[in-house]
Amino acid sequence: MKVEQYLKRISTNNNDISLKTLNHLQLQHMLHVPFENLDVIHQIPIALDVETYYRKIVINHRGGFCYELNGLFNWLLQRLGFNSRIVSATVQRPDGSWAFEGSHACLIVELDQPYLVDVGFGDSARFPLPLTGEARKDISGTYRLMKVQDGIYDLQRQNKNEWDTLYRLDTKGKKLAEFEDACQFNQTSPESHFTQKKIVSIATSNGRVTLSGNSLILTHNGERQKTKVEAGEEPTVLKKYFDIKL
Repeated sequence: MKVEQYLKRISTNNNDISLKTLNHLQLQHMLHVPFENLDVIHQIPIALDVETYYRKIVINHRGGFCYELNGLFNWLLQRLGFNSRIVSATVQRPDGSWAFEGSHACLIVELDQPYLVDVGFGDSARFPLPLTGEARKDISGTYRLMKVQDGIYDLQRQNKNEWDTLYRLDTKGKKLAEFEDACQFNQTSPESHFTQKKIVSIATSNGRVTLSGNSLILTHNGERQKTKVEAGEEPTVLKKYFDIKL
């Protein structure tokens, strides 16, 4: 596992320890490494193993879901000298109910203050978020972290004049191995969002490209275009928009 090869995968060589560099690394990661569940759909087991993630994401030019993306990104940040740790979060569904408790893996990075960093949640904040409640805006939306109790925060995204909670964050550090039950649930349970249909999604400079089931959704500056992808077109779509060759 080589730091330089990972940095090349996300098209950067910026590796000093600063908030500016952390901003850049997170954005570059989201622009170059897709969020995807193709292994789940093809019933290829996903283990909690960073070296496996390195081969998949860096060597084989794939993406992954939260354990893979944030697990590997945490390795990179620590190797670069950042004080980062894996933490858990519970996703809130659009109907207000909660998903499998603590099943989302994301990161806290300590600099001048703690920041939430998440490269494994699909369409979400592209830059580190402070835990202060301060709203931060990027092309994907306006986000904030609101304190619920000591060590517990809600990640929220603005929806017109209201704020929707995306997930509830626990800032206590966890080992990747502690997500074993959650990882098995997310890749095997018929109740898991990831077992329902293929999802491949990557940020672009002015929006996002998403393959959801057999629909290709292109978003540019807030404008959304949806087209149907026929079965025979899928390999071309994966290569053209996500640089994935299965």
